[in-house]
Amino acid sequence: MSASPTSDLSIASEPPVVVGVDGSEHSLRALEWALGAAEHLGSPLVVTHVRSDALQLGAARIASLGQSPELPDTVVTAVRNVVEARGHTLPVRYASLDGSVTDALPAAARGARLLVTGSRGHGGFASLLLGSTSRTLAATAPCPLVVVPHEARTAALEGGAGAGRVLLGLHPQETPDEVLDFAFEAALHRGVPLEVVTAFRLPPQPGALVVAPSPALQVPPPLPLADDMEEQLVREGKREQEERLRPFAERRPGVELVPVVTPGDAAGLLVEGSRDAGLLVVGRHHRHRFGTLLVGSVAHAVLHHAHCPVAVVPPTGP
Repeated sequence: MSASPTSDLSIASEPPVVVGVDGSEHSLRALEWALGAAEHLGSPLVVTHVRSDALQLGAARIASLGQSPELPDTVVTAVRNVVEARGHTLPVRYASLDGSVTDALPAAARGARLLVTGSRGHGGFASLLLGSTSRTLAATAPCPLVVVPHEARTAALEGGAGAGRVLLGLHPQETPDEVLDFAFEAALHRGVPLEVVTAFRLPPQPGALVVAPSPALQVPPPLPLADDMEEQLVREGKREQEERLRPFAERRPGVELVPVVTPGDAAGLLVEGSRDAGLLVVGRHHRHRFGTLLVGSVAHAVLHHAHCPVAVVPPTGP
């Protein structure tokens, strides 16, 4: 990755919000959201554009002739005009980047507070809910990635980055601390409630079990489920959720918590809840044993189907 000579990614000591744009409507929606988020956080904004392969090649050819390549980045120019016309109260810098998008944006976002992208860019098929670039960045971004949905899936972005409650998908035993920290901070800065959803699956009913194909393979029938099994599981889930949330709530007493513990599919419940949420927060899985980073099944599902912006928070450490 290389930035244009006139760009400076380290615009302030405060970690910036970095947004990737390509001039598409999807990326301009992400830009609008990133501007609002940076204003809420009091962070500077870095607007980045990865130059097209043709522009990169042209610059390289000019450089090979011993001349300084001064090819204008028309996307950055157009986006700058959009930002200045909107108006802003925070430092904004612009950077033209070289390399592949999936390499250049994570490099630009090292040490950033957020990396923001649209759900699709130029060339995306209308039937696709999530572009390949956003899908890759969800697994590789070095900081929390926010994917802003395209217009057909938007719940209510009219209020900007501060509108709507924050929705957190929580597994009490598995969700890392940094995911909870991010969700609490997001709710605090926006001044909105934090709804925490913990979902669990009920054990299968005896009648739903597959019958053995042979008497020799038959096993004693399972014990019938207690009539209050669901109530017991809900009580236990509430206890575990409350214990998990307690230290974070004590550190941020100004955040209004809305705890939800219910049987069902976690991804489905979060997607449905995203219809009137402002931000949906999920965690990214830790490294696979082969060293690759994985996006969990819940994060994968909500990235494809959520109606509001989705924040995927990476784990810290190895």
